[in-house]
Amino acid sequence: MTKYAVLKIKGTQYKVLEGEEILVAKLGDTKVQADMLLLVEDDKVSIGKPVLKASNLKLKVVKEEKGEKITVFKYKAKSRYRKKTGFRPKYTRLLVEKIS
Repeated sequence: MTKYAVLKIKGTQYKVLEGEEILVAKLGDTKVQADMLLLVEDDKVSIGKPVLKASNLKLKVVKEEKGEKITVFKYKAKSRYRKKTGFRPKYTRLLVEKIS
């Protein structure tokens, strides 16, 4: 049984399966606003125009975490300019409990 959906959370689209955990950009509040754009159940495909109105989606916030460190290095040739900075992006881990 193949059942998956395409969700839109904060302007980014994610393909999710039931029972799967996904990493999204930090949400800040615990209320998750997700729009379902596509739903596939076996051979039946439902496409939203632009979103599916009669869709039940249950998401649960598992935890907030930091990603891998990203290093940014700026360099200009022949001018002795070198600048090294970095940051760790913040994510929210969501659990897809139910898709219908």
